[in-house]
Amino acid sequence: MKFLESSKFEAVSAALSVETGDCKIDGRVESYSCKMAGNDKRLFKSIATEGGLQPHDLQVLSPPESSFPHSPTRQYSRSCSDDGEGPLCDTISVKTLFYLISTLNASFEDYDFSHTKSHEFSKEPSLQWVMNAVDSQLFATAADSFSALKPQLWQAINEEISLQDCDIYSYNPDLTSDPYGEEGSIWSFNYFLYNKKMKRLVFFTCRATSRNVTEPDSGLGNDFGMDLDDMEFEDDDRSTPPCSY
Repeated sequence: MKFLESSKFEAVSAALSVETGDCKIDGRVESYSCKMAGNDKRLFKSIATEGGLQPHDLQVLSPPESSFPHSPTRQYSRSCSDDGEGPLCDTISVKTLFYLISTLNASFEDYDFSHTKSHEFSKEPSLQWVMNAVDSQLFATAADSFSALKPQLWQAINEEISLQDCDIYSYNPDLTSDPYGEEGSIWSFNYFLYNKKMKRLVFFTCRATSRNVTEPDSGLGNDFGMDLDDMEFEDDDRSTPPCSY
């Protein structure tokens, strides 16, 4: 995966990293091109050959962590349970799974996700559900401080990836493999917005930690509004439709 620099995402990420009340919020929005770089080819071969799989073979995902009813138009595998009596699950191709794992490796450089399995990921029910989940989580923690950032956040993401054309996945690891699993962590989320036509993926990750846990100063600002006045959403050569939600 090739990291794509974005001044808009840098400003949004800076504004997402704040201290409010008893919590500290750290968020990042990053863009990646789905092109193999560096050790990607070796990782892809390892994932594909481990089970004698082909790039378009399907792997089972875990159900999303929500009770949102599934759309009848979505494709499912057989039951998640061994006896075939559990809920139907989404599937993911080996190639797309590689994109998600490779993105984690690129974003969390101090961790190795090479052995991450498909059941640690989920496909989210809809764009609107994800937007509501993100907005609700940040509003609940940061109250009205998030209001100034919300429109710029989703505008920047839409201009980069065209939200309506994305499949959205989440990473839901157990504590042993969670990069946010340290003491003091309150909540976290990791969303992958994948646009197959654009061959691009946006990774949106965020966590809240207790301020009672001593951590090194990150050097980031302390207000959601920081840098918002300086954020310029300049037109570029990417043509994307306006976001409707």
